[in-house]
Amino acid sequence: MASTQTDDQVGGDLAAAASAARLGIAVSPTVSPSPGQTGEDLQHRYVNRELSTLDYFSRVLALAEDASVPVLERTKFLAIFQSLLDEFFEVRVAGLKDQLAAGLAAGTDAAGLSPADQLRAIRLETETLVKRRIRAFYDIVPVLADHGIRPSDWDALDDDDRAYMEAVFQERIFPVLTPLAVDPGHPFPYISNLSLNLAVIVKDPVTGDRRFARLKVPPLLPGFVVAPDGERFVPLDQVISAHLGALFPGMQIESTHAFRVTRNADLTLEEDEADDLLAAVEMELRRRRFGRAVRLEIDETMTDEVRELLTRELDLRPQDVYVTEGPIDLSGLWAVYALDRPGLKDEPFTPMTPPRLATADDELVDLFSVIRQGDILVHHPYDSFTTSVEAFIKQASRDPNVLAIKQTLYRTSGDSPIVTSLIRAAERGKQVAALVELKARGDEAANVAWARALEEAGVHVVYGLIGLKTHSKTALVVRQEDDGIRRYCHIGTGNYNSSTARAYEDLGLLTADPDLGADLTDLFNFLTGYSRRTEYRRLMVAPLSLRASMTKLVQREIARANEGRLIWKLNNLVDPGIIDALYEASQAGVSIDLIVRGICCLRPGVPGLSENIRVRSIVGRYLEHSRIYFSGAGEEYYIGSADMMQRNLDRRVEVLVPVSDAELCQRLRGILEVEMADDVLAWELHGDGTWQKVPSVKGFNAQRHFQDQALERARRRREPDPLNQLGTWSIG
Repeated sequence: MASTQTDDQVGGDLAAAASAARLGIAVSPTVSPSPGQTGEDLQHRYVNRELSTLDYFSRVLALAEDASVPVLERTKFLAIFQSLLDEFFEVRVAGLKDQLAAGLAAGTDAAGLSPADQLRAIRLETETLVKRRIRAFYDIVPVLADHGIRPSDWDALDDDDRAYMEAVFQERIFPVLTPLAVDPGHPFPYISNLSLNLAVIVKDPVTGDRRFARLKVPPLLPGFVVAPDGERFVPLDQVISAHLGALFPGMQIESTHAFRVTRNADLTLEEDEADDLLAAVEMELRRRRFGRAVRLEIDETMTDEVRELLTRELDLRPQDVYVTEGPIDLSGLWAVYALDRPGLKDEPFTPMTPPRLATADDELVDLFSVIRQGDILVHHPYDSFTTSVEAFIKQASRDPNVLAIKQTLYRTSGDSPIVTSLIRAAERGKQVAALVELKARGDEAANVAWARALEEAGVHVVYGLIGLKTHSKTALVVRQEDDGIRRYCHIGTGNYNSSTARAYEDLGLLTADPDLGADLTDLFNFLTGYSRRTEYRRLMVAPLSLRASMTKLVQREIARANEGRLIWKLNNLVDPGIIDALYEASQAGVSIDLIVRGICCLRPGVPGLSENIRVRSIVGRYLEHSRIYFSGAGEEYYIGSADMMQRNLDRRVEVLVPVSDAELCQRLRGILEVEMADDVLAWELHGDGTWQKVPSVKGFNAQRHFQDQALERARRRREPDPLNQLGTWSIG
């Protein structure tokens, strides 16, 4: 029987295992379905990962289609959908194409589909999604117009408008345009990834020769040109198309067509051969621009002649071409969303400072004193990231009693206060170590820049372990106190990124628990030095023990049979071994609720397999990003960075931390119960692999409820509270 893993997964597993073996790590192999199962058996048991990913994109797109969502939020979700689909082709589709190119077409995924099968299915699903995207765009346009925001076509402009656009073109656009001809003396130009381009056919009126030229729409210019009334927006490519005579003087413009190319943008590193990982990543970033083309998007008016030329020159097949009946590139909608029209957006929400971290007068407290009193759970974006996590690192950087700060950085924002705090701490003579994961997809360039800035400031910067990404979200502060050295920890589910902290739903634990402090010390020694530690006091750590620990949690519930209970909230559930364990638990009578924001390869509610499993997804204003794992045996709660995917369990450094404080456990239980009660943002997965919107009966919106809870906690905070009489601390 063919392997149930894709060959690149197998290669990744073997490479990770080899690297781990050199470091003394015992990596559990990925559990595959039982021998003898046919492809049809597998498809009834698992949902294909790529198709489940597209289902998630469909749920995001549904927010753009929802007339009850404020219109500028709908434009935002259209732009988000495009970004998601673009990255999917850059990475996942590119990977499947690489398998075919390498002659690995016989392998199958966990659902029994070959790479060719998956590409065919992706094509069908994508065509449907693209049509929905365009319908959503044209549904939004008149709503925007009703509010004085009018996306317009060049043909709809009057003479005065066109004269204005002519001036804009000559002053701001024309100087940066570079037409590139294709003829025997000019080879076909390189088309950069995701750039919007115009394919122009020109004719020499003297010789009659016809030529092809490519004109790139400058990405640094706004995607729309604003008309004189300040209300109408004309796409930049249309303004350029109307002035092609200025770019090709004396030539006849026969036709012009918009197109866009997507290229393989996955980062591929031979880490074993890289003497300097930082330099190797920089080199790969430069190479990425020249990745193989995987998709061509064209407008519906493009002639067969131009289409065939582009397909041939880009080395693509007809099935790689997607025809769009409308705008190809909707990234310009970000500029529309950025308009200062608060009445057309969600009501603004300001994250609240957690009650224990501020006085009634909103002065920040001495965080170390508060954390010593007991663990603190922060729930972003409802609880402020600025006055909790950022304040924790900032206080540590300034406190003369702090000796050392150690932190993992996976994705950081462009104006990261945390990076600034680490630099300031190093300048003040503290021992500062930062593990910067250079290979965080999409943020490699930013992470390279921050790594260099940290190194120049004297921070000890390391880049993780060979063959493994460091995805854990951990920070350790070592402080000299009257009774000796004390360690303070932050362990979270989200990145140390102030920008995403306002848009992503995440959790974090601030604690001075000695065992967790010792565990984080061991973890950072493992990450920055040489260590063979494979057991931790309280933490679950991948790739060392997380898979085995999670499997053991499920097995404990299986032993409890009908009294067993599992509730998991996570981003993605893909790993066949974990899915099989959940199937076994369901068959034993364990009641299982899964809240899966994105990819879910498990089929719930299948008789004889998973009738005791229910799966829902919450998709709304905030990106659900936290991971909570509840096990009924012992009423245990864990939070952390790990999803149940092969990469997280076997090829990444991940951390899950148990939450033991009874009050915090109750709060986690409340979060799970609220999300299971939602009937506004929630979707349900059925056994046939289809998702359906949960009928809205009570109109209960989980995210709005969490906002209201945060406001109520802030209101109560302003009442006298003896816990807050601990002294204040300025982070200004």
